[in-house]
Amino acid sequence: QVQLVESGGGSVQTGGSLRLSCAASATSGQSFSMYAMAWFRQAPGQEREGVAWISSLEGSTTFYSDSVKGRFTSSRGNHMNAVFLKMNKVKPEDTAIYYCAADLFADGSKWLREDEYDYWGQGTQVTVST
Repeated sequence: QVQLVESGGGSVQTGGSLRLSCAASATSGQSFSMYAMAWFRQAPGQEREGVAWISSLEGSTTFYSDSVKGRFTSSRGNHMNAVFLKMNKVKPEDTAIYYCAADLFADGSKWLREDEYDYWGQGTQVTVST
């Protein structure tokens, strides 16, 4: 069982920045570095959507949704068993609960499919005000 805990959410003004963290513990016998990691978000009344994905190991491959491309950056710190989402130039439409998810040995071809992920965190709220 892998436990994921997100942190770093909060309130920020439009145009500001925020950095989310996702810490993994009890990686179920597998090195954390073997997990591809993703960020999803769910706004009120909306379906959950994929935001960012980072490959396993060195995290050399990343994918982003069109809505955040150029503004959000995902990175990972395997020595800390953590991944991060740096959110720049945030907009009110970025307001949502943000979740991280882990997928063992994933190549990213199905990164937007929620059922691909083995573990999910509980989420952290991000609120962007005008």
